[in-house]
Amino acid sequence: MAIETKRPMIKETVGALYVAFNTPKENGDFDLTSYEETKRRDVVKQIGTTENAESTVVRASGGDYVTASQTSSVEQSVEVVAFDTDVLARMRGDKVGKYLIKSGASSQRPYFAFGKVVKKLGGVIEYVWYPKCQLAENTDDIATSEDSFSEQNDTLTIKALSFDDAGNKSVRISSEMDSFPANLTEEMFFDKVLTTDAEIDALVAPTVEGA
Repeated sequence: MAIETKRPMIKETVGALYVAFNTPKENGDFDLTSYEETKRRDVVKQIGTTENAESTVVRASGGDYVTASQTSSVEQSVEVVAFDTDVLARMRGDKVGKYLIKSGASSQRPYFAFGKVVKKLGGVIEYVWYPKCQLAENTDDIATSEDSFSEQNDTLTIKALSFDDAGNKSVRISSEMDSFPANLTEEMFFDKVLTTDAEIDALVAPTVEGA
């Protein structure tokens, strides 16, 4: 049997970011089945992802039996050239009134889904949803203008939490995968928060004429 040779493509750039606020249950708990309308923003300068994982080797009968690995947390450091004031205020848990935004008081920061796009050479794309996130911190620095324009970017630190009983924190799909649906678009994937293969099947299923 011939050995299959693949040439994975290298990253080229980051695409848009997506945010969908979660609609909590009546008791305030996170509800994986209910989100507000997705918001797309083409403001990303760069995204740094940090996965804090711990691996433990289980030994038995004088040898290594299995390696158990668990990802305890995932943090996204998102540098943006600009960001919506009202959306950021909601992420922070600020009180947004008719005109004024009040911040600084103790509050519960809402859950939201965070989506990102990774573009690779050769037209390869990767779509990622983090269904249960909270804003951990954000920078708000500004400096005086000089003779020539200089970028003054902000950074949002977004923490992804487990969204199911298994402890999963993200779902992703890449066009490098053999199973990638040919007609799946970025707009389709991020129109709503997806967490199952069945939801993908429903998106890409051919339309039955007359149905």
